[in-house]
This record gives sequence, structure tokens and C-alpha cells, in this order.
Amino acid sequence: MTTTARLSPTDLFAQVMRYENRPDPYPYYALMRERPVVRMDNGTWLVSGYHEIAQLLHDPRISADRLNPQAPKPPQRSLLVQDPPRHDRLRRLVTQEFVPRITGMRDHIAELVDQLLDAHTSSGPGQLDVVADLAYPLPVTVICELLGVPREDEPVFGSLSRRLTLALDPVDSPTEEQIRDAQQARDQLLEYLEALIQRRRAEPGDDLLSALMSSGDDEGPMGPVDLRVTLVLLLIAGHETTVNLIANGTLALLRDPGVLARLRTDPDLATPLVEEVLRYDPPVQMSGRSALADIDIAGTTIPKGSRIRIMLAAGNRDHRRFPDPDRFVPDRRDNTHLGFGGGIHYCVGATLARAEAQLALTALARRLEAPRLVADPPPYRENATLRGPEHLPVAFDRLTNG
Repeated sequence: MTTTARLSPTDLFAQVMRYENRPDPYPYYALMRERPVVRMDNGTWLVSGYHEIAQLLHDPRISADRLNPQAPKPPQRSLLVQDPPRHDRLRRLVTQEFVPRITGMRDHIAELVDQLLDAHTSSGPGQLDVVADLAYPLPVTVICELLGVPREDEPVFGSLSRRLTLALDPVDSPTEEQIRDAQQARDQLLEYLEALIQRRRAEPGDDLLSALMSSGDDEGPMGPVDLRVTLVLLLIAGHETTVNLIANGTLALLRDPGVLARLRTDPDLATPLVEEVLRYDPPVQMSGRSALADIDIAGTTIPKGSRIRIMLAAGNRDHRRFPDPDRFVPDRRDNTHLGFGGGIHYCVGATLARAEAQLALTALARRLEAPRLVADPPPYRENATLRGPEHLPVAFDRLTNG
């Protein structure tokens, strides 16, 4: 770890963003929390304390537009970065169709998990990449089925999704190449989705896309622009974050054989265990907001118009909120973490992500005999915001039948 003698807030944030610190940014988060609300040299405010983050996430004076909350909102923006009342309507239209479809899906998800692991069933020693072989294809398959996207089209948006999520990292001065690549990826994905929308318009099905096109409220159904950007959000958020949740959970289990053994004999442990993964090593490490007014917090004032970087992963390990916060406690009580954000922008897919992670981790514990990490730490993705292993090779003595 780089010497930390009086690192400035700007330097601390720079260390979090450095790729070599991707396996363990938490020592820098701990230093951030010594000043839970502080201004960086570029004018952005870092908020790293649990209570301060929770306060801001529920404050109506905070805008989800992390760049310029005073400017008119262009229509090509998802509900993730929209404010009320537009956000509320889009979220309501998505929720009324999305939530009923994921109710009762646990058995099907469990079958998909076993099918993916069955491809590696072995009576002797073997190896699998938990990311490529399970954590990635599982949520992709589920979201494709929900939306009515042909499974064979996954490569079309898989690589585009990765390119778009790189743009989520907080870079003050992205290069022209980065800007161009993100825009190209977005345009290509929107072009693909437009073709899919036209097919569904001609032949509606019982999928989520068809429902979003036909259902609505007093203002009618979702407009064509809102429909496209909502699909982009669901496709990306529907699998990118869950990939990290499953991979980070596997990593925590394999680093703690005692917890792994408990999960093998007590599958009910999966429910609190996944909540602890969301606290201890969350798939989304940070988020952005802007101030719509002067906000007094933690003895300072964040001025109106300021950009705010909300350090969710730092808040999740705040000792003022969680006893022994740097220890993985699978049955931790009173675990109201920030892993899915909070307030009006609380993750709309949280229930689905929880189910996928619980079932995937339980199956790994049940079916892998003597699993161990091939590399620790594993190679990580470039992305600091959506942080997780790029690959997670795991060796085992035997992979039993489902």
C-alpha cells in the first residue's frame, strides 16, 4: 500500500481509482472516513461515512444528475439519473411489470445454476472460472428470458455492456477516444434494441419488453425514447452488478473455509450471507449525485450545484454503524447496508439479484468438493465503480451431480 501519511482527499480518491489497488481499496476507504464529508481539489465532494451517505440518499435536495442538475434534462436518460417526477413515473411503469415476473422464479433460477455447473461435472479434479462459467451467464440468461431477448444475441450486447460500464467510472477528463467509444457502444446497443422493439411490435409476446410497450398509466404507455433507455438500463444493470455479487461472494467463501462448510450444511445461511457480501464487498462501490441546494452535513456545507461522489463501499465498513466492520460475518444482525443504494433510487432489481446470488453460492458450496482459489487475489476488472474479478478460477477435487 502506498504511504498514507496525510494523503489529501484527492490523493485518497486517486488511490481508489488506481488499478493496482483494485483487489483491496478498503484501507483507503478507511482513511477517507476520518473526514466523512470532504471536498476534493476539483470541487467534487467525497462522502464516505455511513450515516452521512444514508442522509444524502434520502434527501430531496440531492439530484441523481451527477454533472449538471440545473440544466434541462435530455430525454435519452434512464431513470437511474432522472429526478422526480419523471423518475417516479418511469420507475413505477418498470416496477409494475418487472416485479410480478420475478416472483416465483427461484426454482427456475436454481435449474439454470445446476445446468451451468453440470457442464463441468467431474468425478475427479477439475477447474472452472466462476465468472465466465456461472456468475456471468446466469444473470444474462435470466434477463434475456425476462425481456424476450434471444439468448443467441447475448454476445451483441455483452461486449457493448462492458464498454458502456467503463464510462460509469468517475473520470473528470475522459479522452476523446473514451468518449467516442462509449457513444459508439451506446448507439450500437440502441440500434439493436430498436430492431428488437420493431419485432415485438409486429409480434408481441408475454415478455417484459412487450408488456412495457403496451401497458401504461394515465399518461399512456412508456414513450419510445424512454423504452429504449430503460431497456439499456435493465440489460446492463440486470447482469453486470449480479456478476460481481456472485463473484465477490464466492471469493469471500473460499477465503473462509469455515463459512463455506456452514453454508454446505445449512443452505438457509445463504440469505443473511448474501446481505453480508453486499455490505462487506459490494458490487457497486460508489455513485454520483449533485446538490440542488446548500446542504449542511457533518459540520460542513455542500454548496448548491456541487458534484458529490457517494462512496457506498466505504460507508458499508463504517465502524460507527457496524461492529468489527472489516470482518466477514455471514449471519450479521442489523445489517442495513448500502449495497443496493437507498432512497428513491434503491436498486429496482434487488430482489432478483439476491435470489440469483443466494442460489448460485449455495450450489457452489453444495456441489464443489475441496474448492480452492487458483489465484488470490484474482485478476480484477478495470472498472472501479462496478468492482469485481475479471476471472475467478477455482480448482476442486470433484464436482458432484446436481
